[in-house]
Amino acid sequence: MYKRLIEKELQDLAQGYPVVTVVGPRQSGKTTVVRHTFPDKPYANLEEVDVREMALFDEKEQKGMFILTGSHQMELHGAVSQSLAGRTALLTLLPLSLEEMKKEDVRQDLDNLLLHGGYPRIYRDKLDPIKAYRNYFRTYVERDLRQIIQVKDLSQFQRFVRICAGRIGQVLNLEGISNDVGVSSNTVKEWLSVLEASFVITRLQPYFENFGKRLIKSPKLYFTDVGLACYLLGIENSVQIERDPLRGNLIENLVLLELMKCRLNQGVDPQLYYYRDAHGNEVDLIFQSGRKLIPIEVKASRTFHKDFLKNLKFFKELAPDRVSKGFLVYAGKQEQQIQDFHTLNYAHTHQIIQGIY
Repeated sequence: MYKRLIEKELQDLAQGYPVVTVVGPRQSGKTTVVRHTFPDKPYANLEEVDVREMALFDEKEQKGMFILTGSHQMELHGAVSQSLAGRTALLTLLPLSLEEMKKEDVRQDLDNLLLHGGYPRIYRDKLDPIKAYRNYFRTYVERDLRQIIQVKDLSQFQRFVRICAGRIGQVLNLEGISNDVGVSSNTVKEWLSVLEASFVITRLQPYFENFGKRLIKSPKLYFTDVGLACYLLGIENSVQIERDPLRGNLIENLVLLELMKCRLNQGVDPQLYYYRDAHGNEVDLIFQSGRKLIPIEVKASRTFHKDFLKNLKFFKELAPDRVSKGFLVYAGKQEQQIQDFHTLNYAHTHQIIQGIY
């Protein structure tokens, strides 16, 4: 059992709502964390038809009466809107964060971390990550996918997911994916929605205001676990990761997930964006905290170069009244303040959200 940082928020919400619903990817640890947090509650599997038919909701509105878990956003949101609107709090549990791994003394170098991802069972049972993600993906396609939509050609959908993995950290181009897969743009839209609803991908929206510039307004594509992304890219060991042209994108994906997990474990929306204009100026990540904007650049390098701060400086000049600091997250160990910017090792990404700097 890995202690999860979401437990405190789960306990707090159970004192204020009759139902708390925990969603997230299959095998991210939802059932385990709920049973650990509420060991005295009886457990029922609502995937069993006879159990589901007998399930009742008590109108007495007793706080913390039910804790629900599930892996399908669309189905859960439909149920919530129909019968639990206003009665349930929603939490999202993603796989293990780096902060949680450190507390449990799970240690990996960066490339092995990318390869293994964050699913608890891989570490608990010491599984081969390649085989584990192969089985995970096949189960998702052959079981979960059939429950969500009717896909006539499963191999075509599998190819679509792998093509998406090849576009990690890139601005979403529906037409390009459509041409590569051989399906319509509308089908690509539908399939992307399915991947997002079942917590396989996440789309990072652009941040745009009237900065007097033409801005890119399409989202960027990321996966909710870098280990699964590595498997889909055909990467089988850390040596291949080190040489892979998408290594930097995978590290950017990892940092985004750390920021997301930190916010979601607190029971709040991530409030994360990216910035890019038509002239090629961009910032990998923007964290919005009230009116404040915190730009974040991600680099795969272990060595700091002053050029890494260029985009942070650009964005600060763009919105000087809203940007007081920024962060460079990289693979190096030297952490220091340079003017209004901080260099931070990737393992300490959560400190940006926690406000330590």
